[in-house]
Amino acid sequence: MIIKKLVLDGFRNIRDREIDTSAKQIILTGENGQGKTNLLEALYILCYGNSFRTQNLKEAVAHGKEGFRLCSVFEDSQGLERKAEISFQEGKKIIKLDNKEIRDRKELIYCLPCIVFSHDDIEFVRGEPENRRRFFDQTMTMYDPVFFDDLRRYKMILKQRNAAIKDQRLSLLDIYDQKLASYGIQIMKARKSVCSSFSSIFPDIYNAVSLEDRGIEIQYRPSWGDGDSVDEIIERLFSQRDTDLKMNTTTSGPHRDRFLITDRNGQFISTASTGQMRLASLVFRSAQAAFFRQKTGLYPIFLIDDVLLELDAPKRSRYLSYLGHYNQAFFTFLPEEKYFGSFFDLNGPDTKKYKVEDGSFSNG
Repeated sequence: MIIKKLVLDGFRNIRDREIDTSAKQIILTGENGQGKTNLLEALYILCYGNSFRTQNLKEAVAHGKEGFRLCSVFEDSQGLERKAEISFQEGKKIIKLDNKEIRDRKELIYCLPCIVFSHDDIEFVRGEPENRRRFFDQTMTMYDPVFFDDLRRYKMILKQRNAAIKDQRLSLLDIYDQKLASYGIQIMKARKSVCSSFSSIFPDIYNAVSLEDRGIEIQYRPSWGDGDSVDEIIERLFSQRDTDLKMNTTTSGPHRDRFLITDRNGQFISTASTGQMRLASLVFRSAQAAFFRQKTGLYPIFLIDDVLLELDAPKRSRYLSYLGHYNQAFFTFLPEEKYFGSFFDLNGPDTKKYKVEDGSFSNG
């Protein structure tokens, strides 16, 4: 899989143009605020149908424009040339795949899987539980459409149940409890499985890069405990109904699950330095890529947004050796940074370099 060409119109500060991306490595250099991350965001939107930087795509419209259009020509896992297009006009997003409009962005996700490495990834380690839930849910939706649908349906039923609680329509709760339990238990099983797989990948990479053995691991703590049948979950929901009514919301379920990062000292974030947390966040992404390869046999596209230089040189070198195989990777750097020439041939046919300045991309 490789993105061969990118066309942008009206997107953030990027000047409208076509960019040749037909190489294994694309290196983008430039000062902060010139458009490097904006290009990665455009690529991510073309892969997922949404942004990793904002939930409101209106924020991505260039100043003075009424909307934006993004288009990519890419080669899929079967070697076929295809086209993805996303436009945003008057608050409406339209996704086209091979010139045909699609209603569900799920179709887009499974065409061109990608993984973004960004500064905000550190929130997977030190942030709120919802950040880790979102990470593991995204990991599973990259390859499992059944989980994708179960998660959507669970969120829809949860919203309806919460509305019923707030409106005191209590006669509906038995129906919602049945549906919530049915979808929720499938989510729990999937999360337990992915956590088990991560626990066999994550520690080895972290230890190899850090050269320390902290006994680091990831634990899954479901809100519904060890319940493994729909009937058990329904009974649990019923027993907690008074609490839900008092709190005016559903107080238990997969939306309250926790993923814990622990080591021999207990909670990892209690004793870890900022550098150790940053490394752990990078390892999360490498483990995500390794897990995806295990499940699909495919290599996702990497979008690596200027995060590697937060590691010291020896750790950076070791981390790159564990980055994993990819068909294509986009790297952003400041002009004065070294581009890790020992990792790939900067002047070879597999690498394209662009200097980014004021939203323009020039060879360099």
